[in-house]
Amino acid sequence: MNNSVLILDFGSQYTQLIARRVRELNIFCEIHPFNHLPENLDEFSAVILSGSPYSVRSEDALHPDLSQIRGKKPLLAVCYGAQYLAHFNGGSVTPSKIREYGRANLSFIEGNEPLFEGISQGSQVWMSHSDTIKELPTGGICLASTTDVKNASYRIEGEDTYAIQFHPEVSHSIDGKKLLENFLIKIAKIKPTWTSDNFVEMTVKSLKEQVGNEKVVLGLSGGVDSTVTAVLLNKAIGNQLRCIFVNNGLLRKNEFQNVLKQYEGMGLNVKGVNASERFLNALAGKSDPEEKRKIIGRVFIEVFDDEAHKIEDAKWLGQGTIYPDVIESLSVKGPSATIKSHHNVGGLPDFMKLKVVEPLRMLFKDEVRRVGRALGIDDELLGRHPFPGPGLAIRILGDITPEKVSILQEVDAIFINGLKEHGLYDKVWQAGAILLPINSVGVMGDERTYEKVVALRAVESVDGMTADWVDLPYKFLQKISNEIINKVKGVNRVVYDISSKPPATIEWE
Repeated sequence: MNNSVLILDFGSQYTQLIARRVRELNIFCEIHPFNHLPENLDEFSAVILSGSPYSVRSEDALHPDLSQIRGKKPLLAVCYGAQYLAHFNGGSVTPSKIREYGRANLSFIEGNEPLFEGISQGSQVWMSHSDTIKELPTGGICLASTTDVKNASYRIEGEDTYAIQFHPEVSHSIDGKKLLENFLIKIAKIKPTWTSDNFVEMTVKSLKEQVGNEKVVLGLSGGVDSTVTAVLLNKAIGNQLRCIFVNNGLLRKNEFQNVLKQYEGMGLNVKGVNASERFLNALAGKSDPEEKRKIIGRVFIEVFDDEAHKIEDAKWLGQGTIYPDVIESLSVKGPSATIKSHHNVGGLPDFMKLKVVEPLRMLFKDEVRRVGRALGIDDELLGRHPFPGPGLAIRILGDITPEKVSILQEVDAIFINGLKEHGLYDKVWQAGAILLPINSVGVMGDERTYEKVVALRAVESVDGMTADWVDLPYKFLQKISNEIINKVKGVNRVVYDISSKPPATIEWE
């Protein structure tokens, strides 16, 4: 893809934010581990090196192969990347006398430098490092300083190679987006053509070429990702698409019937398959969250394999995989640690003779919604909260039983319907209920109870990579708590989760 940016990940917690900021400039980018460069570097017009929890001074410092990049493509090195270029190219990096974390201000900016065009002295930046660049690399020219950091930014003479010690991708760096814009558009000469309409046009063309005259089997969930995937594929290949909605027994209350009805009139060929018993039997007695995810993924594939054999000449399995799924499932030495596996990420087993097509694989959630609007999908459907692929299995902590599923479905319905009735649903990015593996003592009437505890979770986010808990009104929480305890047999206590991501994740498992 021309006019693209390659981001090499060294394990920084901010790498995904770099990608978000680049995409906000209407420029496409991809994240790759520092030690797994893409085969065709010619597809990328510029490269960004991320930060890292590692030190360039340590024996296990991460060493990227920049032989095909440096001096050949515009390069922006952030934090670890800036230190790496200095330390291994004639400069030096030493431990900071003061650990430099948090806000700082640029006390010096070299004039007439395109990287800092439109950025004034005093601009606030965000530091996050324990080493500092003492000596610049060969050919290095200082571009900016803070009170405590002399070499806060530099460039290398004779190259379009720039380095910054601070993090432009975080919101605390006030002019960070402007700096990225200067690098990508003014220095790298990249055209900002990454738009929803452009994506639809390119993807439809690509899907036609990829799939040809073959049939695609697609799993629908009723969520935004699978719906946009279905409409996109339908636009590209029409009646070659066969959609299947599987009831895994772990959906929200009445979700199976509601989802099938939802797709009526959308021109999609959808078949409903009730495999609840098959999933619940496979999950019986399993408590480990990773094991539950893998079981659901395995059974999901088995069900699809059964259904695919009923469709003559089906060659492809369509999936609504999005970029956060891919990033969170990545695990190599150094780059972002595996937080949790995703059942729709990765290859298929050998016995399943279907190729995978994932048209949304490189999109963040907010981008998926914008593409959906470009496709003319109804805003009410696009505004649906994300729902995890494994469903309620990862919202029931511990083992799964039909009774627990039923309890959580009732609790979840009261919570979600309450949000809608009180005009709060669209102010929340994702909400749900979690059934905890503990009982608590309660009093109902004059009798002692010893029943289940449920936690309510509501977060606000843009793309799911980071999230803050939502400060729902106390009166609303009080009403919902009372309604749950009064109406759902087996629950006598309700708590509200006030953890943000990070350090917590949105889901509990």
